[in-house]
Amino acid sequence: MVILRKERLSTNLSRVFRSAFWYAVIAFFTLPFVFVIYWMFSNGFKNVVDITSYPPKLFSFTPTLKNYEHALFSVPFFKYLLNSCIVSIFATLGGVGLGIPAAYSIARFRQMRIAFAVLCARVIPFVSILIPWFMLFRTLGLTDTYIGLILSHLLVTTPISTWLMIGFFEDIPRELEEAAWIDGSSKIKAFWVIVLPLTKPGLVTTSILAFIFSWNNFIFSLALGGNNTNTLPVSVFNFMYFEEIDWGGLSAAASLITIPVLVFALLIQEYFVKGLTMGGMKG
Repeated sequence: MVILRKERLSTNLSRVFRSAFWYAVIAFFTLPFVFVIYWMFSNGFKNVVDITSYPPKLFSFTPTLKNYEHALFSVPFFKYLLNSCIVSIFATLGGVGLGIPAAYSIARFRQMRIAFAVLCARVIPFVSILIPWFMLFRTLGLTDTYIGLILSHLLVTTPISTWLMIGFFEDIPRELEEAAWIDGSSKIKAFWVIVLPLTKPGLVTTSILAFIFSWNNFIFSLALGGNNTNTLPVSVFNFMYFEEIDWGGLSAAASLITIPVLVFALLIQEYFVKGLTMGGMKG
């Protein structure tokens, strides 16, 4: 009995130490990101003296809402918010809508060259195509329009949607479709009724990531937008002056841009994790 108790105690201790080790590793890699987010939010509540003080004041400062008031009312913030919602939602719908058939074709017919081209489109620096894109849109009269911004954001949402959905379609056994074909179903019907519903977690995950990438896009919104269609990331520019940078207003604006996406991610994190887990499994 004594030996069994010692063995159980040693086993429990090893589990505790193992768990503590992994928690320490997670904390080591997570804390820098948490600190950056805290620094951004806290600077929004500081005055100029506290922001520029040395050593930095992490906790010992008197909070103020002036920076957030300035960020909300000195610029048409809610107009920028509406523009961001319109552009991001339609760019996500368009990107996922185009990515689904492309990913299905690549997954089923092993079109690796097309997959490589999609990957290149995802990693290519967007600034390298910005000038010809701007000249084309200016010629077509699409600058400072929702259509122009949505089309430009499709360059962001479509490649990532296609690349992510490839893995989810590869996890669906082809035998399910073949059984539906034998029962008299057409290929299109088998896809919509059988294959697509099975990739629902993947669709949710892909849509979330596409929306976040579109929401945070800055370069296209800056170059192709205007007074009527500026999005929230562009609003940060209003706090960078020729003489100085309004760090308090800049931090407050960045916080206000981050909050909608952060709340959205927290609300759907269950589906997001489920989709990532499904994408990592092979059926």
